Amino acid sequence: MNPADLFAREEDPLRLGPGEVLFRAGDDADAMFILLDGAVDVVIGETLVEHAGRGAILGEMALVDHSPRSATVVAREPTTLARLDERRFHRLIQQNPFFAQHVMRVLVERVRRMNTVLG
Repeated sequence: MNPADLFAREEDPLRLGPGEVLFRAGDDADAMFILLDGAVDVVIGETLVEHAGRGAILGEMALVDHSPRSATVVAREPTTLARLDERRFHRLIQQNPFFAQHVMRVLVERVRRMNTVLG
């Protein structure tokens, strides 16, 4: 399942140009994003931790634990995203258990990747 497919008809997508910042580490957070088209870099400190493309889930931790952003996300090329606030996120995971499983899988993959980097 590619989350971008769930939002193929997004009515009001967010558009970023190359070099534009989606959010910065430390920012307050009230939404997550699904990358519909384009590519972004995810950076923690000075370290590039992920090149993300179509279907990537970004900023989901903010809706899980209400903490400030832990990374900075910068568009590498023209990029289109769907924005999910907490209400929309909860409605989606209730209506689509596969989406909920996918979000959990993404979180686990990121934890495992960081364990490898730090280990």
